[in-house]
Amino acid sequence: MEENRVIKEEIKIQDKEIKIEIGKLAKQADGAVVVSCGDTMVLVTAVASKELAEDVDFFPLSVEYREKYYAAGKIPGGFFKREGKPREKEILTSRLIDRPIRPLFPDGFLYEVQVIATVISADKKNDPDVLSIIGASAALDISDIPFNGPVGAVRVGRIDGKIVINPYIDEMEKSDIDIVVAGTKNAVTMIEGEAKEIKEEELAEIIRQAHKEIVKIAEWLEQIKAKCGKPKREVVLYKIDEEIKKEVDGLFRSKIEEALKIPDKIKRQEEIDLIKNNIIEKFKEKLQDKFEEKEKDIKLSLEEIEVSIIRGKIANEKIRPDGRQFDEIRPIECEIGIIPRAHGSALFTRGQTQALVATTLGSEEDAQILDELEGEEKKRYTLQYNFPPFSVGEVKSIRGPGRREIGHGALAERALKAVIPSKEEFPYTIQVVSDILESNGSSSMATVCGATLALMDAGVPIKKPVAGIAMGLIKENDKFIILTDIQGVEDHFGDMDFKIAGTEDGVTAIQMDIKIQGVDFEIMKQALEKAKKARIYILKEKMLKTIKEPKKELSPYAPKMKLITINKERIKDLIGPGGKNIKKIIEETGSKIDVEQDGKVRIFAEDLEVMKKTEELIKNVVAEPEEGKLYLGEVKKITNFGAFVEILPGVEGLCHISQIADERVKDVRDYIKEGEKILVKITEIDRKTGKINLSRKEAIKEQNNKE
Repeated sequence: MEENRVIKEEIKIQDKEIKIEIGKLAKQADGAVVVSCGDTMVLVTAVASKELAEDVDFFPLSVEYREKYYAAGKIPGGFFKREGKPREKEILTSRLIDRPIRPLFPDGFLYEVQVIATVISADKKNDPDVLSIIGASAALDISDIPFNGPVGAVRVGRIDGKIVINPYIDEMEKSDIDIVVAGTKNAVTMIEGEAKEIKEEELAEIIRQAHKEIVKIAEWLEQIKAKCGKPKREVVLYKIDEEIKKEVDGLFRSKIEEALKIPDKIKRQEEIDLIKNNIIEKFKEKLQDKFEEKEKDIKLSLEEIEVSIIRGKIANEKIRPDGRQFDEIRPIECEIGIIPRAHGSALFTRGQTQALVATTLGSEEDAQILDELEGEEKKRYTLQYNFPPFSVGEVKSIRGPGRREIGHGALAERALKAVIPSKEEFPYTIQVVSDILESNGSSSMATVCGATLALMDAGVPIKKPVAGIAMGLIKENDKFIILTDIQGVEDHFGDMDFKIAGTEDGVTAIQMDIKIQGVDFEIMKQALEKAKKARIYILKEKMLKTIKEPKKELSPYAPKMKLITINKERIKDLIGPGGKNIKKIIEETGSKIDVEQDGKVRIFAEDLEVMKKTEELIKNVVAEPEEGKLYLGEVKKITNFGAFVEILPGVEGLCHISQIADERVKDVRDYIKEGEKILVKITEIDRKTGKINLSRKEAIKEQNNKE
């Protein structure tokens, strides 16, 4: 591209224009573009190192997505007033960009590549995530970095039965699907999304329609590349020394074939590691000083041979590593109520993958608050996924959740979102936590199954139970094999990880990652059909035989909840100045109180006694004055003509001097003092003015008569 030449291109997808500008910003990057739709703009850059990465036997690609607060005219919170660590949405979008572009770099390309997508303007109508995927492809396409793109991407919604491509953010509230699809001109490379029980055949057709739009975007990007793309740089693609590979094969193949027959994952891996270490030691003795120079070749050869053996056995001999049939699911065990004090809990075990899942119920105060570009949002249902190192027999530092944990948790959360009851049906905040205790593949789908059981054990009235399954693929030329319920080794050495969750009636969440150039629709259709069969088997034969429906009663350790309604005009009295009144009630009782604008008040308490006390205190604060009723009020002010008495918080009435006592009163102060508590009776409420007349002498008479 000519120096200082700015290129602008645009394309219309359905009724929305996507624009790309090149040559104005970030000109020292290998590739840089600004992608926009409406007033949402994303700057995407791509840079690759000029030297091969040292001591690396994998492709070192890093993708970062960041949303600048200034993009939406906001100032970051906190003491430092600057962006901090990435939020969950930023991490999930980074993964969304990474997955469709990663398979499209050449084999043996071991140069560090960094793609950064920065949201510099957000109009709160157009989501930047899909624009970021397109921008990542465009930046790589026009750069001199070897890349087998371009990649297009769209978000698909379905509103009132009509497919909408790249709908506005507020339109998605009416949509029964939210699916992002990415791919090349020839095939789909990534799917991520959720749905409200969509049929498999409908889902396949939606993905097909999405791909038609992706083809248009990919062709548009090809034209941009032809117009201003740089010539691709000459690079050294890492190739294994064939002599080394041949020698490793002779030492390794027969031994590894025997080791792969061991069904237990840990024992099998221990045997494989022992064989590999012995071979490495033999090469150390043989090569002496030249060993370091050939170490990477030896290790990569071991990996390639292991891959070829496993894939060959599946493709040619029809044998999976653990001996299962292609559509056979590993043994499943389900338990509920495993944690005594949790509000709901379950243990879901499938083969050597095990998820311990707990459900906790709380008040609205416990809801997660998200500070997004679009504004602050409260989440009353969350699902968290943890993957401790002992689950795979490793020793590692335990830090905060990584991208993988956040991604798996988000997928499982989406899978159950469609069946979570509304706030009106079940006014609790719901938190589900999944701890993976063992892992040999498909732990996110084990989390979905375990979460369903834990929610039902907690008495959460979910609409339907949800199960999940992970499908795999071995593709050799035109021949392909779809695998049901893949384990770790099949995921690692296979071509696809296709996770599908849903009810008996339809899909609620989907995620597809591939390691090849793309997946055609016949593969996708078959995978969806086989996944449905597996999902229904898990639901009917395993999960529902453990617990048929949500428990009718909550755990005795769950907070008790009661809904009362007050006059919405009295909400301000319940809250009090600076929250004084409601804080006092909370401190006195230990309850949690949620107040809504329509006057609904939800009380969450540990037991019924605390609940009763809290309700009484609230009613005392917001009670409406009634004619003929006695009140113990506080004298607020004394005048020559009587006393003003506060009978309820913020509610005062006048006790006229003639109503202080039976005898004639010359000075009110002879009978009562300011700040004193006195018994009074409401004798009249003026409905027009709201004025309240009180009588001390009538109250005393009535009290004496009762005694």
